Amino acid sequence: MSHADYLAAEAVSDTRHEYLRGEVFAMAGGTPEHGALAAAITVALGNALRGRPCRVFNSDVRVRIRETGLTTYPDVSVACGHLERDEEDTHAIVNPVLIIEVLSDSTEAHDRGEKAAHYRQLASLKEYVLMSQHEPRIEVFRRNEAGRWELYEAVAGQRVELASVGASLDVDEIYRDPLAE
Repeated sequence: MSHADYLAAEAVSDTRHEYLRGEVFAMAGGTPEHGALAAAITVALGNALRGRPCRVFNSDVRVRIRETGLTTYPDVSVACGHLERDEEDTHAIVNPVLIIEVLSDSTEAHDRGEKAAHYRQLASLKEYVLMSQHEPRIEVFRRNEAGRWELYEAVAGQRVELASVGASLDVDEIYRDPLAE
């Protein structure tokens, strides 16, 4: 399937799909906990970045990775400065500085492996964040000045530092309601 055919099909589909080099993959639906965590981090980031030249996007916005051919819907993405849209797909951004995925049992291996490898090819990307659904734990993979990726973790009682956007967020606050029993 061509990328143009994918975009035409996606425009009328009730299901979201990833596109990679001619193949289309249906994306799994999320649990209420998954959706609540994605919403909590989106709100926290939106509040922290108010008045700054950054935009926070939820999973309605596609990200296209031209370098690898992947088009996908991250749970959260942030672009700062001039927003660049894909020439073929004006609903997709190509210059996120931060991407966040809330881990699901069914997608964790993919999010840590193949999808992370695609994301790392984005020249604009400075941080890739993985959030656990099962415990208050946020992993930040940050590109250093040498271009290598380093892991930083934040757990309950700590703050997560998102250097790509100059934000420091309270882990307990992010996880307060999404994991409530």
